[in-house]
Amino acid sequence: MNNNYKLALAVLAGLSIGIASDSAIHAQQLKALPGYVVAEVDVTDPTTMQKYGEKVPETLAPFNHHYMVRSSKIQVLEGEPPKGGVVVIAFDSAAKAREWYDSPAYAAIRPIRQSAAKSRIFIVEGLAPQ
Repeated sequence: MNNNYKLALAVLAGLSIGIASDSAIHAQQLKALPGYVVAEVDVTDPTTMQKYGEKVPETLAPFNHHYMVRSSKIQVLEGEPPKGGVVVIAFDSAAKAREWYDSPAYAAIRPIRQSAAKSRIFIVEGLAPQ
């Protein structure tokens, strides 16, 4: 009986480890991939663009974000370079990036940027961290 008890415990332990591993893998797969707002910005009215730049941080504050790139120092390897600078902002997910872009706070200042610059802005879904 003692051997049967040990065998039963070993089987239960193995099942528990298997279920825990499966749950961890599944949770990892469900985690949202990071999202990035990528913008090419060619400023046509620096004074107005400065006003926009002063207001952007308060629109981003409620969202977990960080700037990855904010520069006009570009080395072109192929194709046409952006005429202005490039901005890349990282968010927890593409959905969060879109939530910021569609937020009332950002919608209120978006026309300022649109009147002060020519822009291409898009959201890109990133890869899972390795």
